Amino acid sequence: MTLLGNLIWLIFGGLISGLGYIIGGLGICVTIIGIPFGIQTIKLGFATFTPFGKEVEVSPTSSGMVAMILNIVWVILFGWEIALSHLLHGAILFITIIGIPFAQQHFKLIPLALFPFGRELR
Repeated sequence: MTLLGNLIWLIFGGLISGLGYIIGGLGICVTIIGIPFGIQTIKLGFATFTPFGKEVEVSPTSSGMVAMILNIVWVILFGWEIALSHLLHGAILFITIIGIPFAQQHFKLIPLALFPFGRELR
């Protein structure tokens, strides 16, 4: 069932969203300071490709001071826009009965979009 969900997800916007994240992440990686943020954006892109059958998990390295500082900078610069995008897409999809599973995947990606340092989609 997850394979079918992921295929439908890719056809109806998941592929474009994931490629957008990856291209944006490569653009952010141009500067040395942007490399950690670009890597997280690329990670979000791969997570967006196949969200069905995966859960957001907190990694053991998430409690460090560096991860906290990077998450704060991330939320201010990038995270709130990405999370708001997932929230709006999820709300629109939740209106229809057919779109509810896809809305749940958007809602699942919100914590990863807000605080990507120290979290993974497994």
